[in-house]
Amino acid sequence: MTRTVDPTTATGRRAAPPGRRRAPRLAELRGLLPPRPALPTTAQRLALAADIGDLRALARRRAPRMVFDYVDGAAEAERSLRASVDAFDRVTFHPRVLRDVRTVSTATEVLGRRIAMPLVLGPTGFTRMVHREGEPAVARAAAAAGVPYTLSTMGTTTAAEVAAAAPEGWNWFQLYVVRDRERTRDVLALARDAGMEVLVLTVDVPVAGARLRDVRHGMTIPPSLRWRSALQAVRHPAWWFDFVTSEPLAFATVGGAPDDLAGIVNTMFDPSVTLPDIEWIRGEWPGRIVVKGVQDVADAAELVQVGVDGIVVSNHGGRQLDRAPAPLDLLPSVRDAVGDATTLFLDGGVRSGGDVAAAVALGASAAFVGRAYLYGLMAGGEAGVHRALAILRAELERTMQLLGVRETGELTREAASLRP
Repeated sequence: MTRTVDPTTATGRRAAPPGRRRAPRLAELRGLLPPRPALPTTAQRLALAADIGDLRALARRRAPRMVFDYVDGAAEAERSLRASVDAFDRVTFHPRVLRDVRTVSTATEVLGRRIAMPLVLGPTGFTRMVHREGEPAVARAAAAAGVPYTLSTMGTTTAAEVAAAAPEGWNWFQLYVVRDRERTRDVLALARDAGMEVLVLTVDVPVAGARLRDVRHGMTIPPSLRWRSALQAVRHPAWWFDFVTSEPLAFATVGGAPDDLAGIVNTMFDPSVTLPDIEWIRGEWPGRIVVKGVQDVADAAELVQVGVDGIVVSNHGGRQLDRAPAPLDLLPSVRDAVGDATTLFLDGGVRSGGDVAAAVALGASAAFVGRAYLYGLMAGGEAGVHRALAILRAELERTMQLLGVRETGELTREAASLRP
């Protein structure tokens, strides 16, 4: 006997044959309609940012062009900046399969202390110009993420204020040696008294690089309202309101506010610093010393000989010498020269958690980032830095899982290679 199927639905209505058109019900249409139009909040914009590039786009919309270009730009034709970023495009990962990667650990040990991921928030100058919350916001976000934050000599917040804002964080201090050694000694004392244990000595700024975007904007500290910047103010009222209602910008450590960005570098910084000066600094600083700005294998080997605690392979984000080598290209050779016992950092071109994984696989103990978190800060203050760090952490975890790697110690040259 042939069985007859009842062509009705559970509601008793006759079901339409598959593929046939039918009149939609009102309740179904409501679910397809977009929500009532409303201006998105900063929190919503940050939540929708899928990567650091999205945060960069948000930052560009929020800040005046001269402020955005101060962060985004580099020296002369910006070849070094492009080369640093493009070097990561030449990385090939070599994944292994059939590994249990239900959970992975991004934690690692740097300079005798365990951090949540192989990442350091690098030093950046004039940070309160980017967003009124400035260095304290970055320090709090770094502490929450379990990674170090480095306050710049050219920062707009004192070491004591950063320490007070993030007392649980691992706060480092970056030093430029100035001509007046007594002043350098005083700066070190302030950082030491604030509880900062790691000194990042930057050595690639004997003179200021030619940052042509800043020159063309007539960039000053603080930003001045010329006709061009006045027009930018009209297009970015929120940033300007924050700026004019905040404490005036000044160099919190070295003091003063020069009329041009290169002025303080060329008049105050000491271009005669050489290798023996590191011994003088060690006599003034009881903590760890990391030297940043190394761009040559021989220089790295010499620094190991004088006993520094760490080396940062860096071209200053492409902001000093144009046509300088991409740090990632140098990294494997520097690691081979200094050996496994040296703490080695990479700085330059890092824009994703995958980049962090590649840097570690090719020899870095951890990677410094600067622009990546400044885009977040510019886009949304402290919440934007939290978002940047969350993006980097998620990307790093996913990359490790797809590589078949469960711990950062397994990120070796078997996991990644660098094409010429």
